[in-house]
Amino acid sequence: MSGINYERNARIMEKLRALHAKAPRDDEFRGHLDRLLRRDASGNLTSEAVRFSTTAETRGILVVDGPGGGKSTTVAHALAKHPALQAGAHGPPWMGVSVPSPATFKSMGFEIMRRSGYPSVSDRREAWSIWDQIRTRLKMLGISVLWIDEAHDLFCKDSAMILRALKSLMQGDEAVIVILSGTERLHDIIRSDPQVQRRFSTMQLHPVCAATDREDFDDLIGSYCEEAGLDTDLSEDLVARLFHASRFRFGRSIETTLNAIEAALGGGADCLTDDHFAQAWAMVEGCRPGRNVFLADDWRDIDPDSNNDEPFAKRHGRRN
Repeated sequence: MSGINYERNARIMEKLRALHAKAPRDDEFRGHLDRLLRRDASGNLTSEAVRFSTTAETRGILVVDGPGGGKSTTVAHALAKHPALQAGAHGPPWMGVSVPSPATFKSMGFEIMRRSGYPSVSDRREAWSIWDQIRTRLKMLGISVLWIDEAHDLFCKDSAMILRALKSLMQGDEAVIVILSGTERLHDIIRSDPQVQRRFSTMQLHPVCAATDREDFDDLIGSYCEEAGLDTDLSEDLVARLFHASRFRFGRSIETTLNAIEAALGGGADCLTDDHFAQAWAMVEGCRPGRNVFLADDWRDIDPDSNNDEPFAKRHGRRN
């Protein structure tokens, strides 16, 4: 252990975690976003929002996936790298904000104002007054895209007012494109209001599947290991086990892979093996060896979200 270069390993992991794993979802989201941005006389995209009606309405995007699916990473990367949304004299023409806790109509308004750089807002201000000021503030800053992440948490309270506020943000001279990312519950809430629903296109991020995604993920693991200076010695069903252990979520599959590489580097190994995935998964899940997806022969029957030994396939169906 004395020969392990911990500082080098930390730099490697920092670099790996900063990489963006490109996937078809990137192009899909870009398609949703591009149609909402105006083009200039030469056909180039601008940061100005397309108006879809005589009332100058804009449109928005719902990005829906389960926890750990990678939706936040997908949206953040797309906005940061979009050629029409690069920073100008007053910063980028988009703003991202996460739902605060506790999540209320008023606290969300405060958080948007804070993220916009507004010095302070009096606690005595009426909530609707704050949201009206948000419209003016975003227009003054040249912001045409507002992204609210983990938006499903926003509807625990004051749902009706929040839906009205979202609709208001996409109307009038100060209208902006609104992007909401969250879980399936967010989709259900938005669908509950037809006037709001029609203003959003929906991007459902699909679960990963070994039958279609194994080769790409094998390549991804290989590229990560190359960056880390590791060889690989992985079983043929490693990716299938990885997807199962990660609840078939793209983001969680990447996170588990990075944790396994960290375990290999931390142990002074020069080759990534299935055992490193088992170590990393056990550390996060706290499972006993017999219920470790990367060790058990009957790994398909293990439900990662349950201590119940009833077969996973019987309760949830089995993915190929």
